[in-house]
Amino acid sequence: MAQQAGTLALTDAQLGKVQATVALLRQVVRDHGRVIYSNSLGAESMVLTDLIWTQVPEIDIFSIDTGRLHEETYSLMERLERRYQRRMRLVYPDAQAIEAYTGEHGINGFYNGLAERQTCCHIRKIEPFKRAIAGYGAWVTGVRHEQSATRALAKSVDFDTPNGLYKVSPILDWTHDDVWAYIRAHKLPYNPLHDKGFPSIGCSPCTRAVEPGADSRSGRWWWENSDSKECGLHPKVRVVATAKAPA
Repeated sequence: MAQQAGTLALTDAQLGKVQATVALLRQVVRDHGRVIYSNSLGAESMVLTDLIWTQVPEIDIFSIDTGRLHEETYSLMERLERRYQRRMRLVYPDAQAIEAYTGEHGINGFYNGLAERQTCCHIRKIEPFKRAIAGYGAWVTGVRHEQSATRALAKSVDFDTPNGLYKVSPILDWTHDDVWAYIRAHKLPYNPLHDKGFPSIGCSPCTRAVEPGADSRSGRWWWENSDSKECGLHPKVRVVATAKAPA
């Protein structure tokens, strides 16, 4: 029978997914020791933050403050810290690299072309991410199969060769409805931009609302072709070298 949480119930199938997710997270800790979750602060992240901080607290959590996030995202971080009475580790890009990039391409140079956008993502997301996961045996992500064609090919546990550790995707088979059923059943905080047509939320200038029923990634880097809409954390995307800070 479905379990009641608050005023909403999760179905037996959804409860099974929750149990399988927690079991996988615990197994990953047993198998790989130090494990870290890269928290994107989207809807999926609310599920994983709750499961990790309440069920598998030995997994560390961090998020990347790119410097260009929506104000609603910063407010969400504060709400999470109040709810769980824990601090979320924030990792920041290198200030000199950002200064060099904006000096060469302008403050919004990522609109100028794919190479410029990928370079910006590398500086603001990929390099801080690599620093954050250094020394860990595995990192956790909230990607789901139905999000994109690239993510449909993902495995729940796979060796991340470019980063030299295992990548764990414990909610791959969760649907959009599963994610929101869990959020509502447990009355979790979430980014209010989701209620304004933002299925996927990243940096403010690179994210916009989409029409109901549109692809969940269509609001990210909307000026680009659909096959390039990844930042590099979840290839396949060509990684562009970062701009070097002045000596």
